[in-house]
Amino acid sequence: QVQLVESGGGLVQPGGSLRLSCAASGSIFSIYSMGWYRQAPGKQRELVADIGSGGSTNSVDSVKGRFTISRDNAKNTVYLQMNRLKPEDTAVYYCSVRATQIRGGPISGYWGQGTQVTVSS
Repeated sequence: QVQLVESGGGLVQPGGSLRLSCAASGSIFSIYSMGWYRQAPGKQRELVADIGSGGSTNSVDSVKGRFTISRDNAKNTVYLQMNRLKPEDTAVYYCSVRATQIRGGPISGYWGQGTQVTVSS
């Protein structure tokens, strides 16, 4: 199995910053994409940003210029640096990883438990 452990959420004032981390562990052969999703109350879960194994990134327009996704392949960890946070960024943030557990095995998706980010004065 693959486990994802997230950290870094919390309460922050508008305009502030937070850095989320997500470490993958367990039976992992290779990690492909890593990403962050969020779900606000009453809304569907949406992709915030993701990063491929080669470092290419993709992010939703609402966070461009404010959030930066990065990864440390040696540590199987993905980060989300969130700057200039806004109240509308308030949500539960979920880490997602696509990985194989054995050479030549299927690529499967895994989810973290979620971490709450609240932006409020």
